[in-house]
Amino acid sequence: MRLTISHVTSYNYDQPVPYALQQLRLTPKTTPAQKVVDWRIEVSGGTKELSFEDAHRNTVTLIGYEPGATAVSIRCSGEVELSQTHGVVGAHGGFMPLWMFDRTTARTRPGPLVRKLVQGLDPDLEPLPRLHALMGAVHGAIEYVPGASHVDTTAEEALAEGRGVCQDHAHAFIAAARAMGVPARYVSGYLMLTDRVEQDATHAWAEAHVPGLGWVGFDAANDVCPDTTYVRVATGLDYAEAAPVSGMRFGAAGEKLSVQVQVQQQ
Repeated sequence: MRLTISHVTSYNYDQPVPYALQQLRLTPKTTPAQKVVDWRIEVSGGTKELSFEDAHRNTVTLIGYEPGATAVSIRCSGEVELSQTHGVVGAHGGFMPLWMFDRTTARTRPGPLVRKLVQGLDPDLEPLPRLHALMGAVHGAIEYVPGASHVDTTAEEALAEGRGVCQDHAHAFIAAARAMGVPARYVSGYLMLTDRVEQDATHAWAEAHVPGLGWVGFDAANDVCPDTTYVRVATGLDYAEAAPVSGMRFGAAGEKLSVQVQVQQQ
């Protein structure tokens, strides 16, 4: 399947911004099952300074704002061709050793509710069926409610609230998987929806490392493994290392952010 993607992130400020630098992790990964046919990043109100590959082999593009900017727009667009693997990404590779994905982070630190999820799983299940059961348990424990959480919400907080977004489902799955001794990581990317083309956010899910298969994707928000409607963009230990846009700016300007995403089959 070939998907076309358009992703526009716009910032408007109520006074000039003297200086700002943003990191963009917005370039899809090329893998055996995912071929980037064409991809462009265009910036208005700023300048692309440089690009590099980080420790997770994410393509990172740095942009600097034009001095005194009051409006900045980042437009990503292109085509990606995908093959069906039923969520299997394959063998581990890259600069990060596999044991690094056993590490907890502030967002994925297991607490009583994460441990309760793990304890509710059948310990006699093989690794892959047990991870599928975990995906279903997270899906049932956190209701998808847009705006119910924020970027710093932890897995334990999302489980306590019982509400959240795809980022929270991913963090809860990762926290529980690592508590089970399974290496896990966060994935940010795009998802083609069946009911609409226009979206107001990117998507997020998790991957766990399964013996004999390698990395396998699990989208607990939708209780499915990723298929050819999913585009992998960036990976990390949690949201912070795979965030589509992050950075810093000086000054006291108020900010208004808008995001427009379109994903459709070509």
